[in-house]
Amino acid sequence: MTTSASVLFVAHGSPLFALQPGAAGAALAELATTLQRPQAVLVISPHWETEVATVSTASQLHTIHDFGGFDPALYAIQYPASGSPQGAQQVLEALQSAGLPVNTDPQRGLDHGAWVPLRYLFPAADVPVVPLSIQHHGGPEHAYRVGQALAPLAEQGWLIVASGNVTHNLRDWQQASRGGAVDTSYAQRFSDWVDVQLSSGQVEALLHYRQRQPDAERAHPRDEHLLPLFTALGAAGEGARARAIHRGISDHVIAMDSYVFEQTV
Repeated sequence: MTTSASVLFVAHGSPLFALQPGAAGAALAELATTLQRPQAVLVISPHWETEVATVSTASQLHTIHDFGGFDPALYAIQYPASGSPQGAQQVLEALQSAGLPVNTDPQRGLDHGAWVPLRYLFPAADVPVVPLSIQHHGGPEHAYRVGQALAPLAEQGWLIVASGNVTHNLRDWQQASRGGAVDTSYAQRFSDWVDVQLSSGQVEALLHYRQRQPDAERAHPRDEHLLPLFTALGAAGEGARARAIHRGISDHVIAMDSYVFEQTV
């Protein structure tokens, strides 16, 4: 059975996720078998930050290995996706129509926040991909507004893939990985809270998550890995509900939760 889902929020975790799919990778691969083939994929990764929204107009997207000290096998992985200059123009016009400042980058490829989950969704790299940057300084409200501007694309055969993590505290991850004493219970609490808000459509609570959820600062000392979720929320449109395709904590404190956004009738 195919799904008409046009907006996803997917976890990308550590770069090692590319070599160790686990249950989270299996869930993305299974989801891929149900997706209608999109005309193009718009991918938003927290690992591309710019002052204003920037769209890659590259016709061929090189694989960026934006990490160090990992298994050498990771650096051999290539994801040879084609870009779409024509599609990038559509993204540009959608953002401009919403009054948002926007730039283009003729060379930007795919960082690991983009190519790692895309390998599970489209392993043949046979769907055109257009990367879009995030703006950390704009916070959740700006990310949500970007999503609202992109909503028409989601209605026109695009698949919007927002990549990030529901929790992301690298200091705690490093300490816990070394056997240090770390209370990691906040990760599950925050993940559970986000899941409740998403499944019940509580957009305002999510946008003000730092004021609404006591574990927020610990879950996201810096919120760049959660910003793509707000873009997905905006792109999904009013009345959308998120359905979890996988939930679980990896590497002690990294939530690997992924969601499909669906319109309620």
